Amino acid sequence: MRLVCQTTVPVLAFYREISIIEMIETMEKGKSLSERQIMETMEKQEDTALLEFDVHINAGVLYDYLLKHTYSGLQGILATIIGILLILLFLSGSGILYLIFGLVVIVYIPVSLFLSASRQALQVEAFQKPLHYRMLEEGIEVSQGDVVELQAWEGMVKAISTAKSIIVYTSPVKAAIFPRNDLGDASDTLIEIICKHMDPKKVKIRR
Repeated sequence: MRLVCQTTVPVLAFYREISIIEMIETMEKGKSLSERQIMETMEKQEDTALLEFDVHINAGVLYDYLLKHTYSGLQGILATIIGILLILLFLSGSGILYLIFGLVVIVYIPVSLFLSASRQALQVEAFQKPLHYRMLEEGIEVSQGDVVELQAWEGMVKAISTAKSIIVYTSPVKAAIFPRNDLGDASDTLIEIICKHMDPKKVKIRR
């Protein structure tokens, strides 16, 4: 798997330019457009989604995300190091307790994350139904029922990936999770959109 973040423009992104060109050509042919018509056209273009899709967040998707989030941070790294050191102490001749504590430290985090993912998948109401995402020029829009939220691209913290998902952090502790199974063939298009709208230094996505 290779790291990708090129300046490739998504195929659908040219829609905006074509519409503006058509407006100019219409005016040149003598067909006047009112200011209101121009504004309506511009607003329509601003609202045009570069990509739309639904995602389903289940326990497996959550567990995959939590593992990546935890072991990319200080807590997971320190726990792994401490666990390995305790096991090495046992192998060097120390008591059996070092082995027991080392295994507990290493195993505890994955098990607790699995239980947390299973619990959230069952209890969090938002995960009981699909989440609808729209990739816009302004940012990422997510909706479910009558609730709609928009996060501007400028506010995105980073974009990463796992074998199962593409993940965009909207804050240091919150993220939009896009399972690859739900994206299907659209995963490449999503990556291109993210690369176009986010600072390349913030994007660490592997295909």
